[in-house]
Amino acid sequence: MRSIFSLLAAAGIFFTAGCDPAKRARRHNHDTLVQVNVDTLDITPRAPRVHQYAETRVNDLLHTKLEVSFDWQKRYLYGKATISARPYFYPVKTLDLDARGMEIKEVSMIDASGKKALEYKYAADVISIQLGREYTRDQSYTIFIDYVAKPDELKAGGSAAINSDKGLYFINPDGKEPNKPMQIWTQGETQASSAWFPTVDRPNERMTQEIYMTVEDKYVTLSNGVMTESVKNTDGTRTDRWVMNLPHAPYLVMMAVGDFAVVKDKWRDKEVSYYVEKKYEQYARAIFGRTPEMMEYFSKKLGVDYPWGKYAQICARDYVSGAMENTTATLHGEKLQQTEREMLDGNYEDYISHELFHQWFGDLVTCESWSNLPLNESFATYGEDLWEEFAHGSEAEEYHSQHSRDGYFREAGQGKKEALIRYFYEDKEDMFDSHSYNKGGQVLRMLRWYVGDEAFFASLKLYLESNRYKSVEIHNLRMAFEQVTGEDLSWYFNQWFLSPGHPVLDISYSYDETKKQEKLTLRQTQSSKGGVPAVYRLPMDVDVYANGTKTRHRIVMNEREQTFTFDVSSKPDLVNVDAAKRILCEKEDHKTKKEWAFQYSNAPLYVDRYEAIYGLAPREKTEKAQKDSLALVVLGKALDDKFWYLRMIAIRKLGKDVKPYKEKLIAMAKQDEKSDVRAEALAALADKVGDADLLGVYKNALNDRSYYVLGTAIGAITAVSTEEGMKVAAQYENEESESVKVSLCELYGKAGSDANFDFMVRCCDDITGYTLIGYIGFYGQYLTRCSDETVTKGLAVYEKMYTKYKSPFFRSFTGNSMETVRKGYVEKQKEYQRRIDELASVNKEATGIQALKDKMAKAKEMEKMIADKKKELEAIK
Repeated sequence: MRSIFSLLAAAGIFFTAGCDPAKRARRHNHDTLVQVNVDTLDITPRAPRVHQYAETRVNDLLHTKLEVSFDWQKRYLYGKATISARPYFYPVKTLDLDARGMEIKEVSMIDASGKKALEYKYAADVISIQLGREYTRDQSYTIFIDYVAKPDELKAGGSAAINSDKGLYFINPDGKEPNKPMQIWTQGETQASSAWFPTVDRPNERMTQEIYMTVEDKYVTLSNGVMTESVKNTDGTRTDRWVMNLPHAPYLVMMAVGDFAVVKDKWRDKEVSYYVEKKYEQYARAIFGRTPEMMEYFSKKLGVDYPWGKYAQICARDYVSGAMENTTATLHGEKLQQTEREMLDGNYEDYISHELFHQWFGDLVTCESWSNLPLNESFATYGEDLWEEFAHGSEAEEYHSQHSRDGYFREAGQGKKEALIRYFYEDKEDMFDSHSYNKGGQVLRMLRWYVGDEAFFASLKLYLESNRYKSVEIHNLRMAFEQVTGEDLSWYFNQWFLSPGHPVLDISYSYDETKKQEKLTLRQTQSSKGGVPAVYRLPMDVDVYANGTKTRHRIVMNEREQTFTFDVSSKPDLVNVDAAKRILCEKEDHKTKKEWAFQYSNAPLYVDRYEAIYGLAPREKTEKAQKDSLALVVLGKALDDKFWYLRMIAIRKLGKDVKPYKEKLIAMAKQDEKSDVRAEALAALADKVGDADLLGVYKNALNDRSYYVLGTAIGAITAVSTEEGMKVAAQYENEESESVKVSLCELYGKAGSDANFDFMVRCCDDITGYTLIGYIGFYGQYLTRCSDETVTKGLAVYEKMYTKYKSPFFRSFTGNSMETVRKGYVEKQKEYQRRIDELASVNKEATGIQALKDKMAKAKEMEKMIADKKKELEAIK
């Protein structure tokens, strides 16, 4: 599953955006990384917690046959399940199946004589079936269950990563939303498949399957495996038979129904297909077209060919997470559906590669328990890095990896430090975090560097082949690496997979002119509170630059503080610690500004240059750094850096000192190959330069093909003239691009009025998926600028949001938006009181006091109305 943490980060930017209308929400921001530097050793015993064991295998599911049809109006699935099973080891007389919120109509045993009704109890979402006799492990049996699944009647659940857990989703089932297709799709992870068919809903279960889906003949279907039969029925329906003849976990079972266009491709002799809404059919190959190339690359890199009979990808509306690696049939949210113009601002190759890599890591080989989730998600996250490296080069891989690393550090900086493999958690959904994804990907990246490429991929091949169609725990992976490398890697797995936290390094340097020696002192300063290792074992390379040459040294840090000595004939220009930039750590690196400048110009990696820029212009000291001439020289060079993100960061870091580069920025706004950089240059011209003669540059940017640049240009024009900017914005209100719509919503949230109300309301229907998070935040800001009458009308949007989106996740953002409006009225009351006090201090009978009191009373009334409405909406079931 591709997490939505990057989208949530963007949402955070939406809600905290500043007041400058020239700025736009951006996808990439390393500046939010939280730095933590501590120097304490505090060992605190943990409180006893419940151990989350893998589920004990009692019965072994062999095959599940499902016959399903749908009632769109009731949001029901009518199902018949035929389940073959046998005892796992010990003899059994009962079978327990997970079945959430179902109506059970029949439970029978099927044998040679036909069907025989069985006794059963159905309580706490489990069907406990009496099998009628004892079965041993060499005896199989077949159960038949007639049932009705009612997913919309389940209690709402979910998490930040997967915001709903009802398993089966009817989208626009009554067809009342004109801009949204009618669809049905499923989401099984973590344990939601049992909301639409009875099963043993645990990741260590495996089975083959066949699904007969009866739908209206106008609809397309998709499921796991291959379609082997499609029969038109006399009532205008059609029954499609999908067969999955290789075993996989129940949470990976999927179905989808809708009016999709299907674009077919091929990898070797296997079908590769893309299911999209019909208006995106012409773009399907542009969206997904590199999939066969990815399949070939991963197959060769891993030494294990893509293991399934076909591969399909489908885009679904109102999806509850980022994407899901259902075996042979990945489901993506609608955000992947882009026009070629939208793809100029970025595509979703990272999502596509992530889910494809899961077909090996997660589907072919599956974590035996959610405690071992990183065996799925860490690998899929690292699969993104592998694809970036192959398709776009090493610097793109470094950038992508660092962006992921920073996501982990943000989470750790907020106080969450857990082991990757966690046998203690309150809820299985807690495992879907930036530890399981981001940190785990970094740990695998380090492991590849440590053992070397040949050993790394040989170990993965052994791991996959040894555990094909099996469930695994972390020690299966460790033993595969040990078998290949011959090294006991317990130390590595213990500190990186089985312990929380990460090292925090303090790095200092000194040169002994007499001895002609460079001394490198490394200190580990991380707190050991909560089980964080007091000392990490850290192999690393150190590059020493002196006398025009670079010398590489391999060292191993294995103490709390160590000093390493290198013979060198003169004081080095640079000592580059962890030269490969692989160690997952925070660090305080005491280089001089001259050394940072040397590093930018001479060290080979993207991360070297990135660190140099931040070394010269730290996050906490940016203003001071801007005044440093050496920092300005390097930032000026970075405007021409070969990698786009560093050009963008250089613009940001220059800040107010960007003015001398006005002409350079104008050229970048027009000509840079990356739309992010063009938009950043425009924003800097508007924010930091601000000359009135730039209006022509902004208007010219309206012709840019990039929607990001277009949105930034509108904001920049507004910064010069609000009236002119609002006129320009109105011309783009009918653009289909969600990116443009959100940019306009952001603008109206800062400079709008009652006149923009119809557009803002319309966007509630036009904007979909997680983009709604940004929209609803801007909508609250917008209402604070409107009249009481418009605010009163505008509450209908909140009612629609609470009614349509019942997950606690979406409702929290909607509630926050309402709070923005309510607090706006609180601030108005404070302002009216201030003005009343000011007038009364001169004359208690002053003209205007009563009018202000009336306004304050009205503001108080509006505040109460909004609070009452929020309470009412929160009660909607």
